[in-house]
Amino acid sequence: MQVVDQVIRVVREVAQTEVMPRFLRVGKNRKDDGSLFTEADLASQAALTRLLPTVLPHPVLGEEMTPEEQQALWDANRDGLWVVDPIDGTTNFVNGLPYFAISVALIVEGRGVVGVVYNPATDEMFYAERGHGAHLNGIALPLKKAPNPMGDAIAAVDLKYLRSGKLASRLLSVAPFSSQRNMGASTLDWCYLAAGRYDLYVHGGQKLWDYAAGAVILEEAGGGLACLNEDDFWAGPIWQRSVLAAQDKDLFEQWRRWVRNNQ
Repeated sequence: MQVVDQVIRVVREVAQTEVMPRFLRVGKNRKDDGSLFTEADLASQAALTRLLPTVLPHPVLGEEMTPEEQQALWDANRDGLWVVDPIDGTTNFVNGLPYFAISVALIVEGRGVVGVVYNPATDEMFYAERGHGAHLNGIALPLKKAPNPMGDAIAAVDLKYLRSGKLASRLLSVAPFSSQRNMGASTLDWCYLAAGRYDLYVHGGQKLWDYAAGAVILEEAGGGLACLNEDDFWAGPIWQRSVLAAQDKDLFEQWRRWVRNNQ
């Protein structure tokens, strides 16, 4: 059995036993940085931390750990590290919006080699293993081709962390695409882009667990990706990495040119 198949099995088990039984049944709490977490986040992370090393014997870095714990794990495990977001889109999860996911990535030498993102509310499993393509429930991604010209594209846009006020203003006033969305779960945004449900993506700053799995899935689906000011996406800042991506390489070149010219 391939590593990705074993990870899928683990993720599905955690969703069934720890996440969905708590859907609409848990209260919310806030961390020191103001972000939400729930009992379901903690239970999911604990289960993933226990089960993933049985697939490959690497430590697990999770969103709900302290920054000090996360940095120590990153520094000590360049040869292999599981990175998990136990529930991405916790606000959606708490409020009953079916746009949230469990995300698991295997990172080796700073780059993703396996990515699995599962939305248990819709039973959609997105996954990729480097060199083997990307899939959604067994169907190869993307599901459809990107539009041409860029003016017909749908963009996933998150302005919250954009440092350039000029870029944010231009995206709001003279955007080169047809329509935009922001649904509150970065891991699924990557997957929707890989599937062709979105065509373009820009985000001002994501955490490691936000991009680790999704970036692999997009790459294996044939998409293009970079940071706002760095062409090698995987060389960007680990803990606050900007995203500039598109469903295919041709569209990516158009999108990158427009964004870089409007920062």
